[in-house]
Amino acid sequence: MLLPHACRRAYPETRTMAKKIVFMLLNADPAIPASLGSPFFQATVAAAMEIEVEMYFASRAASLLRQGVAAKLYPSARHDKSIYDFMQDAHMAGVRFYACGASLAENDLDEANAIPELDGVRGGAAFISAAVEEDTVTLTY
Repeated sequence: MLLPHACRRAYPETRTMAKKIVFMLLNADPAIPASLGSPFFQATVAAAMEIEVEMYFASRAASLLRQGVAAKLYPSARHDKSIYDFMQDAHMAGVRFYACGASLAENDLDEANAIPELDGVRGGAAFISAAVEEDTVTLTY
């Protein structure tokens, strides 16, 4: 099938797969647990495809990194798995979790009360640096 010229530029025939995906959980709201399962499921799938995956937690989403918060949240009444279970699946698959430094105090988060899966604290410059790397796709929630 021949594509119009404008589409050929947007969707080249020789497109390579990204080597890294960077997720920014900025608008993911723990008050709306139905919106929280998908990013972790997608991150798990990407890691299983041997794609490097980093997740950055900012604003209210960073509260998910505090012990006990995500364990009490479920994507729906029909799910037996908590959001924390989804997070553990992602982390075991190789997804790395980073808290944005500015959101630590806002979410009463520190090393003593963070989940063991937290891989570190990184600021905005680290996120932007990761997001603009070649062969990287950035997704925001």
